Amino acid sequence: MKIAINGMGRIGRLLFRRLADHPTLELVAVNDIMPPENLSYLVKYDSVYGTYQAPLVYEDNALHTAGKKIAVMNASHPSQLPWKELGVDVVLECSGKFSTQAGASEHLKAGAKKVLLSTTGSPEVPLMIYGFNHNSIHANSDIVSPGGCMTNCSVHVIYILNGIGIHSIQMNILHSYTSRQELVDAPHPQFRRGRAAAESIIPVEIDLQQSLERVMPGMKNKIAAVSTRVPVANGAMADFTAQLNRPATVEEVNTLFRKASQGEFKGIVGYTEEALVSLDYKGNTHSCVIDGNLTSIIGNQVKVIAWFDNEYGFTSRMIDWLEYWKKGMV
Repeated sequence: MKIAINGMGRIGRLLFRRLADHPTLELVAVNDIMPPENLSYLVKYDSVYGTYQAPLVYEDNALHTAGKKIAVMNASHPSQLPWKELGVDVVLECSGKFSTQAGASEHLKAGAKKVLLSTTGSPEVPLMIYGFNHNSIHANSDIVSPGGCMTNCSVHVIYILNGIGIHSIQMNILHSYTSRQELVDAPHPQFRRGRAAAESIIPVEIDLQQSLERVMPGMKNKIAAVSTRVPVANGAMADFTAQLNRPATVEEVNTLFRKASQGEFKGIVGYTEEALVSLDYKGNTHSCVIDGNLTSIIGNQVKVIAWFDNEYGFTSRMIDWLEYWKKGMV
């Protein structure tokens, strides 16, 4: 299956690294408006994941690595991209600029067969969380949103915890700073997002509640969410506080998550009782890892803590989507 990436930001570049030598998925092209030499440099040298280990050279309008030639485009709009000529099966839309149905459709018009967003996307785009509702996708769905890193973490925690019964749940996602924040104080429509990201703990507005209600309509008006950005470059800790429908014990709650991590959600939900910190999850492929040592209960109120690598865990689900589609295409 032939893959192309549009938009080489944090997610696009990590996908490049992971797909360039993938045994069954062929990365054939990438597109970004930055100068190709700069793109090559940023793929090779990464402040979070370190230096790219394979040889990487940009020449003849392509990135050459591990015996493969990956075309590099510099177009500002999908209509300018040669997806038909390259035989592209799936475009990974990682620019953030074409996340509506109409915008993503431009890739289809250019010749791609399917488009997978790297974000939640607009309401008309099917929101399909891998490992949760991906099997219910319609065969003719050519544009799909896999959600975001926070949605992929939260939906599984809520679903599993709802095995006991949730009356209401509040969550605070302590998340590394992102490119949508400022390095130094600057104007921003959301004033707090404009403050220096590496200097403060910064609460930001997110649409996680709406995303979760889309895929879990039974939880409508039962969810509240906020994200608190903290001064680290990678990693996240999700703090869930739920009012349950009945009393429960720490062991009962932890057993639910432990069994889920070994069964239905193996590879997607992890479980640990080790005393770890966010850095220990760098490169972890799970959507979330429950920290059993931090589960606590008072009466009907339970607190559950989950860790995740917001970049590596999320790109793992995007790759899961590609492999899932490949099975249907071969």
